[in-house]
Amino acid sequence: VQLQAFGGGLVQAGGSLRLSCAASGSISGINVMGWYRQAPGKQRELVADISRGGTANYAHYVKGRFTISRDSAMKTVYLQMNSLKPEDTAVYFCNAVKLISYWGKGTQVTVSS
Repeated sequence: VQLQAFGGGLVQAGGSLRLSCAASGSISGINVMGWYRQAPGKQRELVADISRGGTANYAHYVKGRFTISRDSAMKTVYLQMNSLKPEDTAVYFCNAVKLISYWGKGTQVTVSS
């Protein structure tokens, strides 16, 4: 499984960004797709994930501001990020779970105050 993320960038606080992640390769059997982030000097942390059945799970620090969605084939997962805060600044990584975790290269999100 290969994952490629798109959509990072620089935005002012209060603004919005939409990330997308395209899965390719042997994608059948992917059960969960999601987004993690890692800020400088911090550990990678879950932002949100979504199951094949459509159940979404959010970290408390993004709940109400971010929305995760996916297409029915689990080929693409999206992360709509609204009301962005400077503390959301991080490298965002796409993740897919199919027996093991697969990771894409990160995309930088920078929120200026």
